[in-house]
Amino acid sequence: MPTLDLTASAADITRAICDIPSVSDDETLLADAIEEALAPLAHLEVHRDGDTIVARTSGGRAQRVVIAGHIDTVPISEREDGRNVPTRDIVIDGEQYIWGRGTVDMKAGVAVQLKLAAELTEPAVDITWIWYDHEEVAAELSGLTRLAANRPDLFAGDFAILGEPTAGLVEGGCNGTLRAVVRTHGVRAHSARAWIGENAIHAAAPILARLAEHRPRTLAVDGLDYREGLNAVRISGGVAGNVIPDLCEVEVNFRFAPSRSDDEAVAHVRRVFQGFEVEITDLSGGARPGLDAPLAQDFLRAVGGTPRPKYGWTDVARFSRLGVPAVNYGPGDPLLAHHDEERVLVSQIAEVERGLRAWLTTP
Repeated sequence: MPTLDLTASAADITRAICDIPSVSDDETLLADAIEEALAPLAHLEVHRDGDTIVARTSGGRAQRVVIAGHIDTVPISEREDGRNVPTRDIVIDGEQYIWGRGTVDMKAGVAVQLKLAAELTEPAVDITWIWYDHEEVAAELSGLTRLAANRPDLFAGDFAILGEPTAGLVEGGCNGTLRAVVRTHGVRAHSARAWIGENAIHAAAPILARLAEHRPRTLAVDGLDYREGLNAVRISGGVAGNVIPDLCEVEVNFRFAPSRSDDEAVAHVRRVFQGFEVEITDLSGGARPGLDAPLAQDFLRAVGGTPRPKYGWTDVARFSRLGVPAVNYGPGDPLLAHHDEERVLVSQIAEVERGLRAWLTTP
């Protein structure tokens, strides 16, 4: 059973938790270690739901902040030249990095949170810390989905922070995401007598043309500019090398600004592909930036920098739907998330810890 020393530096905690196996569906060992490290701390009430650990202060303060991070990772690389466990330290252009799976997405952020949870016995606001499982897989498996169903009271707060990698900058809200399958139908025939059939793949050409001609918008939402995108991500069709296909499916992904409702996003996709069969297969709404909340303004002043939009979907949307304004803030370059060369700057870990500590301890 691995143990965690929460008196160590956030960088050392990052190394320790990255070296504990925690690919999605294998988080129990890490969840056990986190629970064991937090259980003796008198200022925290510790709850567990599956492999999700929640720790709360209850000082009767006027405001409560929720700070969350997921403890699972995508699978490790199996390539001999790209294996990313265990972690190791490397230096690039004079900068020290911790290299390995999960360092960016998002164990460095979790490490900062664990250290602060242990040390901030008298924070300026009450804090709910949430470390949850199964973020990197289907939404219905997420520890946050389960926790919201079992203990919705633990989501209560005036402001929330998700420790997703943002290179130490604040990223407000997130775009929504929609997936749809656009279909064409034809008639099968032998390819030697193609005139007898109708080719469904040929009939899909206008779908691709509309995608190529589509000009996505950039929408300003509460002072941040969110770039939208509508793209084909998969195409399938065909029966055999000598058969005219009777079905073609183009999978489309629409990343939409948080000012659009789910219904508006669906309507936009159906409008673009009017005349075709469209099946919506996945839909997760976005989240507005949440930067106009008083606590958010205090947070921005404490951590510094200019806030940016989050283009990808994150779990801030879950908090937003519960009426809790939320932002993304954590160490790590998001471009290196899931990468075989995943690595995080040690200086960035320290800077995020400094920013959160300053904010959480200032009355």
